[in-house]
Amino acid sequence: MSDPVWRTGRWSDEHVELFIGNLLRWGVIVAAFVTAAGGILFLSLHGGSIADYRVFRGQPDSLKSVTGVAQSAFRRNPEALIQFGILLLIATPIARVALSLLAFLKQHDHVYVVVTAIVLGVLLYSLIGV
Repeated sequence: MSDPVWRTGRWSDEHVELFIGNLLRWGVIVAAFVTAAGGILFLSLHGGSIADYRVFRGQPDSLKSVTGVAQSAFRRNPEALIQFGILLLIATPIARVALSLLAFLKQHDHVYVVVTAIVLGVLLYSLIGV
């Protein structure tokens, strides 16, 4: 196996595949851990409660935006931790596309740069919901 990217500065296909594979693997692992931690915390606080379905209670405003979810998650709000884990899971393949774009730029592969930029643009546009 050749030297790592950070030593040589070269972005071979093998380096990119290895890095993207690790990104996807660790992204899913971290997302699962955060979601499970939120679920365990939620059950430890509310596991014995009986649900009252006669009255609908929506999510608080702090859990309706990405920044609100992130701030509440860092305050160890169980519902926010669960949602933050799901956001991390959604962000993992988007990070993969962004990293692929960077790799194609470094490799000067112009056709794939254009295609990947379009895919990333569509993903971001669909998430922003403009």
